[in-house]
Amino acid sequence: MAPEVAVVAMQPERITVTTELAGRASAFLVAEVRPQVSGILQKRLFDEGGDVEAGDVLYQIDPAMYEAAYSGAKATLARAEANLKAVRLRANRYKELVASKAVSAQDYDDIIAALQQAEAEVEAGKAAVESARLNLAYTRITAPISGRIGRSAVTIGALATAYQPLPFATIQQLDPVYVDVPQSSANLLRLKERIASGSLKSDGLDQTKVRLILEDGNPYPFEGVLKFSDVTVDPSTGTFILRMVFPNPDHVLLPGMFVRAVVEEGVIEQALLVPQQGVARDPKGNPLALIVNAKGNVEQRMLAIDRAEGNKWLVTSGLKLGDQVIVEGVQKVRPGAPAKAVPFGGSQSESPLAGPSAEETK
Repeated sequence: MAPEVAVVAMQPERITVTTELAGRASAFLVAEVRPQVSGILQKRLFDEGGDVEAGDVLYQIDPAMYEAAYSGAKATLARAEANLKAVRLRANRYKELVASKAVSAQDYDDIIAALQQAEAEVEAGKAAVESARLNLAYTRITAPISGRIGRSAVTIGALATAYQPLPFATIQQLDPVYVDVPQSSANLLRLKERIASGSLKSDGLDQTKVRLILEDGNPYPFEGVLKFSDVTVDPSTGTFILRMVFPNPDHVLLPGMFVRAVVEEGVIEQALLVPQQGVARDPKGNPLALIVNAKGNVEQRMLAIDRAEGNKWLVTSGLKLGDQVIVEGVQKVRPGAPAKAVPFGGSQSESPLAGPSAEETK
């Protein structure tokens, strides 16, 4: 008698093709706090590692010198405005006298020039007052963005230098958060080819939903969005960067944290999935499967496999609809030999190849 083998008939399935990529989280916004004026640091007004709001005062620089400069600029402006008033009155009188030729045209031209000079001095004084006011305001170092602030790099009594290279502190916005993952340019070309051929349907790479798997293997509870892909491929690695945005209300994701992103590439409407136990390898490592053909004989097929989907392989060529792939009893048959195909039951107790039970042997 022909040996019995358990087979699975190939039927089309609709699957969503995903890719798992490793990447790291990064802050949505990063602001380095630096002084814009020089002076001695008087106060630090925040808790390290706490949350701050945009506009909160973080440091106070000694304002005495800048207050004096502001008062001096206002006094200079007041003097210029008083001089302008006197020159303007004189110019108005000269205008009436030059018409009756009581003064010369030269004297009138001189007074007009003096008036314009006085007006310019007033404008310069206003600019000096505004500059002094800004410098005085810069003695209160405020938070440029809302977020979580790190440790302070300076202490009270330190000398602050305007636009110094070392930041006082760094603020990072952690909700939402970026996740940057490298993607192979070869994979991108293969993906575009499959979409163009129609084997893979996609609405486009933009705004694609993305899921995350954390370092401990647990899934991240919030879905993210694929925002964009970089336009430059790194020549040393052959990869480009995919940037995703995830909500992070509980601050679970921290900058620099390693994560794995599961990106949906598209949908295959007529996918052929074969159980992994039904696929073997030849000495060269090429995948192959044994099937029972319509004549009841065993036939060997060379396969082309795309990826694993759970406990099955996604087959792109080598099988067609209705093929009966042998998943159990492969060791009992060989190509060209007859075989009796029995549907695969999925469990050892239901399998036609299972041995007799204990009750039957008694």
